[in-house]
Amino acid sequence: MSKQTYRVCFCFRRRFHETVSEAPDAIKSLFDQYSENGTMTVDHLQRFLIEVQQEANATKEDAQAIFDSLRHLKHLNIFHRKGFNLEAFFKYLFGDVNPPLSPSIGVHHDMTAPLSHYFIYTGHNSYLTGNQLNSDCSNVPIIQALQRGVRVIELDIWPNSKKDDVDVLHGGTLTAPVQLKLCLESIKENAFLASEYPVVITLEDHLTPDLQAKVAGMVTQTFGDILFTPGAETLKEFPSPEYLKRRIIISTKPPKEYLEAKEAKEKENVAQKGNGAADEEAWGKEVPNLKGVDRVTSTVDKDDSDGCNNNDEDDKSQHYAAPEYKHLIAIHAGKPKGGLKECLKVDPDKVRRLSLSEQQLEKAVETYGKDIVRFTQRNILRVYPKGIRVDSSNYNPLIGWSHGAQMVAFNMQGYGRSLWLMHGMFRANGGCGYVKKPDFLLKAGPHNEVFDPNVNLPVKRTLKVIVYMGEGWYYDFHHTHFDAYSPPDFYARVGIAGVPADTVMKKTKTLEDNWIPAWNEEFEFPLTVPELALLRIEVHEYDMSEKDDFGGQTCLPVSELRRGIRAVPLHDRKGEKYNSVKLLMRFEFS
Repeated sequence: MSKQTYRVCFCFRRRFHETVSEAPDAIKSLFDQYSENGTMTVDHLQRFLIEVQQEANATKEDAQAIFDSLRHLKHLNIFHRKGFNLEAFFKYLFGDVNPPLSPSIGVHHDMTAPLSHYFIYTGHNSYLTGNQLNSDCSNVPIIQALQRGVRVIELDIWPNSKKDDVDVLHGGTLTAPVQLKLCLESIKENAFLASEYPVVITLEDHLTPDLQAKVAGMVTQTFGDILFTPGAETLKEFPSPEYLKRRIIISTKPPKEYLEAKEAKEKENVAQKGNGAADEEAWGKEVPNLKGVDRVTSTVDKDDSDGCNNNDEDDKSQHYAAPEYKHLIAIHAGKPKGGLKECLKVDPDKVRRLSLSEQQLEKAVETYGKDIVRFTQRNILRVYPKGIRVDSSNYNPLIGWSHGAQMVAFNMQGYGRSLWLMHGMFRANGGCGYVKKPDFLLKAGPHNEVFDPNVNLPVKRTLKVIVYMGEGWYYDFHHTHFDAYSPPDFYARVGIAGVPADTVMKKTKTLEDNWIPAWNEEFEFPLTVPELALLRIEVHEYDMSEKDDFGGQTCLPVSELRRGIRAVPLHDRKGEKYNSVKLLMRFEFS
């Protein structure tokens, strides 16, 4: 071998040696403080749980349970007769038994308030497998969403090609349809696997009355007694999630295109007969051209089900709907006559649902922010993605949540930072899909004032975060995934998503050539509205020539963070948890 060839081989030899994680100095110091002669007993661990982990009610039984959870590692010789050593203590801290959110707390919010008092895990176009234009429609993403805990499923329903049955598809696009019956059956089978709390089906309805009647039969036959049907009564207040446990709820309004067809037929009859008679029966049998303007518009706007305009057509369209279909609707989507100001008026005698696109909401909060908060104290506001998000991307959910919007509808089949925030919000309250809104979004002040997320408030709490280290990439990623010739150069990003005053991102230093980076960096986050704050955590691998590589993420509700030193699992771009990748972090509040 020539000398030159030898040098090339030497310079580019791969350096992928498996490394073993070692406790940081701060952890070693704590072990020394809470142990004796290199051994941590049950009594020592109990004191550590109370004083460092801030678990005030920790008992000896709790400490013993942690010891018992590590007994399967006894072959590693990390236990002594009376306790365990530093390595065992480190494995407990960095193990699955020590997550950042309590696994045992379960549902702990008051679930007896009206539905309007909760943020609800809400899907948009729940039947799409991919993008909004030409992906397949299927029951599979519906099943996946329900298994994740999503509580609001949206179905766009259209006549099939023969006009004798009902399909689910994104109108005016190339999406291949799926039968409504299959979607309904999948909802029934999977509705309550992840949560016992109610599932709402929002229907974007493009049907004639005869097909509405057919849908009513399908829905009644599929769900039977678990369907919540208030009948002809208009709800004066929404029932509670507790009252509606294991129930299915329908939310929709009949489509405007069929009302317009009815009105056109009436005008034709007036012209022909001269007596203003309306041929309701004839209109009920007509099927308008579904390839016309309205269907194309639904593609552009994605959802035109009950946005605000100047037409008072809601009550009239309900009048012409199939009566058996109308009686299934528990959450009425409606818009009073007039503009947005009228849409946001609160009726003391009835409650309803209003939908706004993300663009409409962004514009509305500039002028009507307080009106929106008042509206959502009794009524339900649904926000949906703008039409140009054909890639199934999403938007900032905090704008809706900070104004009380219950149904911030997301494309669950997409991915990205916005969807990570959605996942983070609904990790709260045991992951049941319902998170009770903070009191300041539910009540008016003594002078009828309401919360304004854009007003800078005094700092209520300060969150201190220490990022000690990370591990697991060596096992979950191919060894050349980040760099072909050397170990990765990791850095972490930590920050807050919340009201504008609280939103910030910070970054650790980049550690070169290390599968187990030990940053040992501390960050402080002053929070004016901690109730709405989400902790964002990301890890990236620095690449000087290309875009930095993704190394994992998670998002956690600040209100439910466990104080102390915790093992934080990271997830991939789509929100699936890695097998091994996690960070060791410490959380403190002042």
